[in-house]
Amino acid sequence: MNAIIYQRYGAPDVLELKDVQKPTPGPGEVLVKVHAASVNAADKHLLRGQPFPVRMMAGFFKPKNNILGADMAGEVEAVGKGVSYFKPGDKVFGELSAYGFGAFSEYVAVSEKALAHMPSDALFGEAAALPMAAVTALQGLRDKGQISPGKKVLINGASGGVGTFAVQIAKAFGAEVTAVASTGKTELAKILGADHTIDYKLADFTKGGERYDLIFDVVGNHSVPALKRVLNKHGRYVTTAFSFGAMFLGPWVAVTEGKKMINMLASANRKDLESVRQMVDAGEVRPVVERSYPLVDVPKAISYMEEGHPFGKIVIQVQ
Repeated sequence: MNAIIYQRYGAPDVLELKDVQKPTPGPGEVLVKVHAASVNAADKHLLRGQPFPVRMMAGFFKPKNNILGADMAGEVEAVGKGVSYFKPGDKVFGELSAYGFGAFSEYVAVSEKALAHMPSDALFGEAAALPMAAVTALQGLRDKGQISPGKKVLINGASGGVGTFAVQIAKAFGAEVTAVASTGKTELAKILGADHTIDYKLADFTKGGERYDLIFDVVGNHSVPALKRVLNKHGRYVTTAFSFGAMFLGPWVAVTEGKKMINMLASANRKDLESVRQMVDAGEVRPVVERSYPLVDVPKAISYMEEGHPFGKIVIQVQ
């Protein structure tokens, strides 16, 4: 089978399309013919081995796993011993980060726990855009942010992969949503359902007069003092962009002001993948795909992601 391989850390040009052995599913595993995958920031960090703590997980001197790609959608070709949830022919989507990645290839053998049935009317490319970003948004808003109807929620970084899902999921929970994005992308946020938008090039939301019950932040470009100023009493700040300020100052802010400052790292699981599928089937959430690349152009796709801030997701069409 064809796969995009990297054997050393570096820029996207270290990635190569190679013919490698097709995997065989072991006990509890499913062999999936991958139709589409999508690019995440995790792929960039693993490719470059940066920031350096990434290497503690991925391999100190060279990568332990040679195929990137966490998000995928495809068709079950075979199942291993003990698999009962899936059968050959099922259309599935999943998040492989807990199982060694590997989505940038024509086939992948992975634990059935990483997979769920695809949304009923979704194309493979649309389904592949969902797993990591949509589950991150769901867990950040629902679990860490304790979102509920009527809450005032601000999404900082509303036009990226996670942000576009966060806007829609927050609206599905009945929140009043303010989306922060760049010039030209605020209109996208409105189309996705945002009640209010802020162009961060024209205004700083931490200096305005509005207060929020929940700030969900995928950018991490403001200080804790600035953020807590615009949080309501008992408000919550949740960030996917690791914040030392939230880690060190958060406990003090919680004790003195009752406001929570939370770093989060999403944890993929079938239950939440199925929750996302239900939202898609109900018409509450839809993936935003900015552009697609063929498998051979994964290096170009990652380079494009590194150049700036794409709106929505970048999809890899494998088959």
